[in-house]
Amino acid sequence: MVTTAKEGPCSIDSLKSNIAVLEPDKQVTVLGIEGSANKIGVGVLRYNPATPSAGASYETLSNPRKTYISPPGFGFLPRETAWHHQNHIVALIKTALREASVADPRKLDAITFTGGPGMGGPLQSCAVAARTLSLLWGVPLVSVNHCVAHIEMGRVACGADDPVALYVSGGNTQVLAYSDRRYRIFGETIDIAIGNCLDRFARAIKLSNDPSPGYNIEQLAKKGKRLVELPYVVKGMDVSFSGILTSVEGIVRNKMVDDETAEKGELKEGQCTAADLCFSLQETLFAMLVEITERAMSQCGQTSVLIVGGVGCNKRLQKMMEVMVSERGGSLCAMDHRYCIDNGAMIAQAGIFAYQHGIRTPLNESTVSQRFRTDQVDVVWREAGVSSAGN
Repeated sequence: MVTTAKEGPCSIDSLKSNIAVLEPDKQVTVLGIEGSANKIGVGVLRYNPATPSAGASYETLSNPRKTYISPPGFGFLPRETAWHHQNHIVALIKTALREASVADPRKLDAITFTGGPGMGGPLQSCAVAARTLSLLWGVPLVSVNHCVAHIEMGRVACGADDPVALYVSGGNTQVLAYSDRRYRIFGETIDIAIGNCLDRFARAIKLSNDPSPGYNIEQLAKKGKRLVELPYVVKGMDVSFSGILTSVEGIVRNKMVDDETAEKGELKEGQCTAADLCFSLQETLFAMLVEITERAMSQCGQTSVLIVGGVGCNKRLQKMMEVMVSERGGSLCAMDHRYCIDNGAMIAQAGIFAYQHGIRTPLNESTVSQRFRTDQVDVVWREAGVSSAGN
């Protein structure tokens, strides 16, 4: 069974492990700012208290974003990305407030922002904006871990209370499960993230970065006809992608041919097309992810999986994970581009959870960290008892 992100207000009735908020009858509205990589997003999210006819819910009121797109064959650098964010953040804040019908921003309950992990320049740009708004409007700050925000957005949008989470993005690859107020990392990449591997491969074959390298690889992979053998590196619960990248870049230089040559049937032994390589790379990388996720499920005794992060939009990854989860009698919670890709609403979601449980970030502590690990966060809004990860 596959559960997808809901439209409209998301009930929290299914989140049984969440602790009741301090003021359950108070409506809360927060603004979230995300800008840890090449996307800058601003979201406004509202907590709706329970009524006689409906339970309490969280509702995304607005969630605009902009993406810095570099030329084909190039990645995005921190300085240029920070400039991009600085040039768009004011307009995005105005758009988010307008779409959310927030006439007086001084009535917001909190300003939430990404405290890390991510790229230093872009993180700083968003933190400065958040501090400025906090001082200008007299609204408290709440710093949020980017990775935890992905997970919490997924839990709420899909109604997944206590899943094994696979977090896959340009800067992170982790398999996690919750236990005793922490998201425990069962496995992760020991070198580069899966999104970084895909991005660098896309540069090697000169794929466009618009709308994203990963999406363009996914589309080209559908035309692939040959499975090229690539290194498959799983070390216990951890994975390694650098060797695969080195191998596939060598194939691009020495054995890749154009489509015209392939259509003429002039392929020599070992040669392949760009589409074949996209197909082969996806199959190999995603098989590794499915393996370590299944191992985490087995260790936790868990039956549900939540995929979050930008790479989580990939339909082939979702399908491969669905097959594995179905064989175990479980369910897959799959997000779409609204929430998988970095966005302000997910920062607002984790931030509103923290805010409703008494967390505030003093101005002199509102710094950012490029290496803010997921398991450093005290998840105060969930029950402290040992959950599935502790079994």
